[in-house]
Amino acid sequence: MATPSQWIAGARPRTLPAAVVPVAVGTGVAIGYEGAVWWRALLALFVALALQVGVNYANDYSDGVRGTDDERVGPMRLVGSGAASPRQVLIAAFGCFLAAAVAGLVLVVVTGAWWLLLVGAASIAAAWFYTGGRAPYGYRALGEISVFVFFGLVAVAGTTFVQLEYLPWPAVAAAVPAGLLACALLVVNNLRDIVTDGPSGKRTMAVVLGDSRTRVLYTLCLTLPLVIALLLALWHPFAALAVLTAPLALIPVKAVREGATGPALIATLQQTGRFQLLFGLLFAIGLAI
Repeated sequence: MATPSQWIAGARPRTLPAAVVPVAVGTGVAIGYEGAVWWRALLALFVALALQVGVNYANDYSDGVRGTDDERVGPMRLVGSGAASPRQVLIAAFGCFLAAAVAGLVLVVVTGAWWLLLVGAASIAAAWFYTGGRAPYGYRALGEISVFVFFGLVAVAGTTFVQLEYLPWPAVAAAVPAGLLACALLVVNNLRDIVTDGPSGKRTMAVVLGDSRTRVLYTLCLTLPLVIALLLALWHPFAALAVLTAPLALIPVKAVREGATGPALIATLQQTGRFQLLFGLLFAIGLAI
């Protein structure tokens, strides 16, 4: 049986900003339109966190049983390391998905927007089939697209909608930076694992693009949100507050552009999450003012 600290490590807490940021941004938009409902925002945050942890456990399970985690540079995996059995990790993953579904159902009921059930089902399916099933799309270079859609567009717009019960255009525009920053976490993670993913048959976008172009993609994912924040400032001037985080992007971008590999990219992943979190919080504050 894995220890509590190993289960926490397996949940990959450094990836959790991908769940926190879109909910913060969506809530910032709702506050700006004077329609924030805090308990709904907190419930949306719970849904996002449960899905993020669930997909991390699901990836741990699926990659572990396929053997793609047998030789790993990054953080410990529960199944690959033998700390937990595949069945235990699978139960943990589906427990998280069930918790997200129950919390999401509450939001569906209170808003009366029953079409959100389809969005929730698609989110859970996307979480599982990223590396699960017979033809996981994460092995077909589609992971970043899914992350952009579900941890960007869906999460930001959904958070705003469940509070306002309508969708103003800034929620969609603000979802783009959130989605790009979530993609940055996955890109740098896959860049780190590029040397082991290819031989194991895991064709991530990093494997398909190759090392140098993946580094360009990472740079774009970190810099374009700053540009979009400046553009949004034409309508919401305080959105430019997010640009104050630009110096925090310099260190990870510099490391990636100068060819950091392997364990060095673990620190870059942490720096990316820190930049994402602070950008998202300042961006949300700017949209709320």
